[in-house]
Amino acid sequence: MIDNQLVFAIYVNAFKQQEIQPLVERVVAFLDRHSVSSLIEPDELTNVDLVISMGGDGTFLKAACMVGEREIPILGINKGRLGFLADVLPSEIEDVLEHVLRRDYMIENHTVIKLEADGECVDCCPFALNDIAVLKRDTASMISIKAYVNGEFLVNYQADGLIIATPTGSTAYSLSNGGPIIVPQSGSLCITPVAPHSLNIRPIVINDTSVIELEVCSRSHNFLVAIDGRSMKLTEGTRLTIRKADYMVKLVKLKNQRYFSTLHRKLMWGADSRQ
Repeated sequence: MIDNQLVFAIYVNAFKQQEIQPLVERVVAFLDRHSVSSLIEPDELTNVDLVISMGGDGTFLKAACMVGEREIPILGINKGRLGFLADVLPSEIEDVLEHVLRRDYMIENHTVIKLEADGECVDCCPFALNDIAVLKRDTASMISIKAYVNGEFLVNYQADGLIIATPTGSTAYSLSNGGPIIVPQSGSLCITPVAPHSLNIRPIVINDTSVIELEVCSRSHNFLVAIDGRSMKLTEGTRLTIRKADYMVKLVKLKNQRYFSTLHRKLMWGADSRQ
């Protein structure tokens, strides 16, 4: 039975507005036919039951940031490239929405991490679904990052940067720097160096209840922090604290969507060109 009391909010990739507009119209028309309310990029999410992200994984991350601690479920429609988070194809829109309106879907809870600088929340949204990266600003020299886990000294990284990735983010920037793939509900975080100077420095997986503290030294006396791609400049000596947030991001998944099949399809996991 269709639940027409639901209220949907739709967020669109602003850079692909013209390209995505026909898909937005399809979604709105489908919901209208079922007497379901939809709001296009509302300023307020009060009384919204489900958010639809239309774009790619970057748009999904922005939608997750806007939803924040409200924990409203998010459905991602892919009009980008990889589409690991936004995994609904345009050709599947009506079929997937039909399942959603019948509440025939699952909710996956995904870990979020939070950044504090000198014990305070940073100016921009401090929460990341994928990763928080500490990076050098210039191309000339590495930065030095002293890392502590639960107060215990881990290592002094000499590298171009350091990535703290959630299981969700383990298939993103961390993976391209040699980090492992971590299953979403594994209760872990990964610390992955970016181009480390020492070959015996490798990614390490820790419990997601751990508190990570970082001290950064740089010849330029400042460095970059990227929170799910939202970057800002901080001064040398700023003490960073990264910990698990008090809420989760809820992803809408159909019952036939499975994590390992997504790995096979999106990352060509286990593909053999000899076959």
